[in-house]
Amino acid sequence: MQTFSLLGVHVYYIQQLRLILLNTCAILFCAYPILGNCNADVPVQLAQVYDDDPHVDSYLVSEKYDGVRAIWKDGKLQTRNGNIIHAPDWFVADLPDVWLDGELWSKRQDFEFIASTVSKHTPVDNEWRKIRYMVFDAPNTTQTFQERAEYYTQLINALNLVHVKPVTQFTVNSNAHLSSLLEQYTNAGAEGLMLHKAQAMFINGRNQNLLKLKPYMDAEAIVLAHLPGKGKYKAKMGSIKVRWQKDADDFVEFNIGTGFTDKERENPPAIGSTITFKYHGLTKNKLPRFPSYLRIRTDAE
Repeated sequence: MQTFSLLGVHVYYIQQLRLILLNTCAILFCAYPILGNCNADVPVQLAQVYDDDPHVDSYLVSEKYDGVRAIWKDGKLQTRNGNIIHAPDWFVADLPDVWLDGELWSKRQDFEFIASTVSKHTPVDNEWRKIRYMVFDAPNTTQTFQERAEYYTQLINALNLVHVKPVTQFTVNSNAHLSSLLEQYTNAGAEGLMLHKAQAMFINGRNQNLLKLKPYMDAEAIVLAHLPGKGKYKAKMGSIKVRWQKDADDFVEFNIGTGFTDKERENPPAIGSTITFKYHGLTKNKLPRFPSYLRIRTDAE
């Protein structure tokens, strides 16, 4: 005969109620700026997924750094949503009066440390000493990306700062060459590769001029519900129900039950929050195949 703990069930649903209330408060703070500090998005170019472009030689390629996106503009270091990143004064003191886009990064496979460091309102100096600003664009509306890449490389090298580095851009001559490089980079611990059309002008938002290539696909989804677990996960979250916007008018809902640590099951992503999940292509019903939780998408990403 199966038995269960009423106390455990009560605790679980009390936790869910608390998360719903917290999420409701967060929505209200963003809906009514007088109540909170939600800044408007800054112009930022976002990547789509690469899919065997026959003209791969028209792109500049670079390593995809698994860090936190950071934009230097108008004397402020900020997230792609326009929220301030509280870096130490020395970190930004010598940055030029130029719009820069890049990634705050320490080393490969170190995202949790990076996110923890750069999300603090009071920066911890010895943590920031391990962070590098990897600049991969100097956005403007007059130059192609190839021209901007040459410009930011010269500019950043001239600064000669230990913690600010230009991202190297290179070319490939075929998809086979690109695939070989992806394997080489990911085997060394890199997250993947980025491809930026060399002759493209800067465009705000997600577009085909900027592509990402990984050994698996990833996407973002909104958490709709927490579903209780069974067996060893009784009285904990078993899976989450999410909504994924595949295209402008195409939404799908599905459950994600893998990829969570025990700690994350005890304190799951809040309802209404955005999570990143990975998957391996689509099923015949156009649902993600083998979806697995990666992390909460913080505002800093």
